[in-house]
Amino acid sequence: MNESASARLPSPAPSYLSGLNPEQRAAVEATEGPVLVLAGAGTGKTRVLTTRIAHLLRQRRAFPSQILAVTFTNKAAREMQHRIGALIGEAVEGMPWLGTFHSVAARILRRHAEAVGLKPNFSILDTDDQVRLCKQVIQAADLDEKRWPGRGLASQIDKWKNRGLAPHEVPTQDADSFADGRGVELYAAYQARLLTLNAADFGDLLLLNLKLFRERPDILGEFHRRFRYILVDEYQDTNVAQYLWLRLLAQGSRNIACVGDDDQSIYGWRGAEVGNILRFEADFPGATVIRLERNYRSTGHILGAASGLIAANRSRLGKTLWTEDAAGEPVRVTAFWDGEEEARAVADAIEQLNREGEKLSEIAILVRASFQTRSFEERFILIGLPYRVLGGPRFYERQEIRDALAYLRVVHQPDDDLAFERIINTPRRGLGDTTIQTLSRLARARGLSLLGAAVEAVETDEIKARARSALRALMADLARWRGQLETASHTDLARTILDESGYTAMWQADRSADAPGRLENLKELVQAMGEFPTLAAFLDHVSLVMENEADQTGDQVTLMTLHGAKGLEFGNVFLPGWEEGLFPSQRTLDESGIAGLEEERRLAYVGITRARRRSFISYAANRRIYNQWQSAVPSRFVEELPPEHVERSAPPGLDPRGPTRFDVVEADDFGSRATSPGWRRAQSAFAADPRARRSTAETQRLVDAQPALLAVSDPAAQKFGRGDRVFHQKFGYGRITGVEGNRLEIAFEHSGSKKVLDSFVTKG
Repeated sequence: MNESASARLPSPAPSYLSGLNPEQRAAVEATEGPVLVLAGAGTGKTRVLTTRIAHLLRQRRAFPSQILAVTFTNKAAREMQHRIGALIGEAVEGMPWLGTFHSVAARILRRHAEAVGLKPNFSILDTDDQVRLCKQVIQAADLDEKRWPGRGLASQIDKWKNRGLAPHEVPTQDADSFADGRGVELYAAYQARLLTLNAADFGDLLLLNLKLFRERPDILGEFHRRFRYILVDEYQDTNVAQYLWLRLLAQGSRNIACVGDDDQSIYGWRGAEVGNILRFEADFPGATVIRLERNYRSTGHILGAASGLIAANRSRLGKTLWTEDAAGEPVRVTAFWDGEEEARAVADAIEQLNREGEKLSEIAILVRASFQTRSFEERFILIGLPYRVLGGPRFYERQEIRDALAYLRVVHQPDDDLAFERIINTPRRGLGDTTIQTLSRLARARGLSLLGAAVEAVETDEIKARARSALRALMADLARWRGQLETASHTDLARTILDESGYTAMWQADRSADAPGRLENLKELVQAMGEFPTLAAFLDHVSLVMENEADQTGDQVTLMTLHGAKGLEFGNVFLPGWEEGLFPSQRTLDESGIAGLEEERRLAYVGITRARRRSFISYAANRRIYNQWQSAVPSRFVEELPPEHVERSAPPGLDPRGPTRFDVVEADDFGSRATSPGWRRAQSAFAADPRARRSTAETQRLVDAQPALLAVSDPAAQKFGRGDRVFHQKFGYGRITGVEGNRLEIAFEHSGSKKVLDSFVTKG
């Protein structure tokens, strides 16, 4: 073949494009102009986003530093960078603009801090510090903090900032939303105080970026020239400030590609605006819209049920998920008499799935409200089923970690009043509220930070001699540690601060049960610092990233809220509590009307599409809420599920399409279970049905249980002794090695040594 003939042959497609379906490939190769990729659940959204970046780099359309790629979590940003490197066969270096909205905005702000009245080493306040500062502002305004709490003001300010509103931009109709019309005044005072502290909160990172870009077109032009391509993940979750920020940056090249799913916009309560994605074509005329509808996660019946449900929403761009895989099992919709019966049935179903070979880690229970987990936790504890509840306290929110970070922040940024106030008397130095109030008055009068006021106060008689001596010693310590910033590693400095401040010794002297754990946490903190080049980089990381590193060890069922489940997937998903008022939430309906209902329906859609193989929906005719039994009717979402994708069932006497209504039953601490509708039904069926007798006996054990779920031994029960061979339903056969009251220590043949209650074993 001659050279000219070979030149006419099409070049082979790059390897990273292989395996993409036609729609995915179109989304990757549409590099010029605005592009909206509507990516349904399980359609390969992350693959498209990372392959698109790899394509831009491989095709030499941009250098890594010319690509802005933003997402909502640092975990997602790290995963993107890792995948891009795997696609192009090399580590991705020099992509400083791949990160979260807040981390990228913070990077921009540090470059141009002076333009908005800050110094480059400004502190970034977290929620706790923001609330404390709001309390100070409220107290300075002589308002009743009990009536107008600091957390309420912080929440209101956050809402305004999410909408991109500075104090002078808050609409008149919003001004009355806090403190009888003084909310804007407090907002302005809060912002002024932030400038004095050389600090910004999370909302400021974007709000001050907007101010910077609007007031300094030369700076905006710099970033227009820098960013040749902009990519946005989870666009449906953007708030107004993020939307405005992106629009300003996209005015340069107009090469903005947003990936998202309008059907999964479920964070309206924290400022997300589904309208941002719905009006993309109006905002960017001539935009290319590509729909990813082929699902690689779920079965046909699961997708059919989810698509049929979400079709009831009017505010959507429209798409229908499909799969080439088998239809699988229909979505099972089950009615129960009450919430306790629901919990028992779900636990039984989980154990059955586990016996059939399903790992517990492949099973999740997703609830609309966190209080729903209680009945499942009680049941799981009772039967010994391992589980975890995701969404607990975060590492960086623990008391000892926050204290240690406050020391580091004051050393790094002396004007950080909130951090200084936290550590001034921790451990105790005799510097109480009177000293802090004196320093606060002096700071306000002189326009100083608390630390600056302390430097002056130790030379006067404003503070009593003993407190003055302690304060002088603290000032000397802080100055000495600050002097070591350039000479010692930040990890060694952290150890020095914790030791010389007496903070480590405080916990070593503490005799409480949790003191050893706190000391271990402090060691872990110092170890974590070693992963960052400088103290400043670490403090920025902590401020921007507070991800919950849940314990992933062991095979456990997962309990979590529907909001927390977005982005996750499981083989089997249980969705309990589909009742009007609970799901959809009555509070959401009251506050947001039709918009709230549609967001609740999107939340239901998200829940169903978390399942790969099986999805179980359930509702109860009665549920105990706030110590009362309340009758319920099925959620409207139940009726909106397409019948061809659903299999319905209910116990005898209960219509699977709508339960009989019961009167509200008052519940007390002991008798609530005995008066539940399920209990009454079990009593009436006791004589006729052996299965009902077993159910009744089981419910009675729950009634007799103590709050800690320790079963009460039956005096007539069989007695056990050391050496007895016994059988446990879950752990199998074993021999008793110890007896303490009704608690037995048993060496099981296959499960090792365990402590169990005697009521759960039989002699074997």
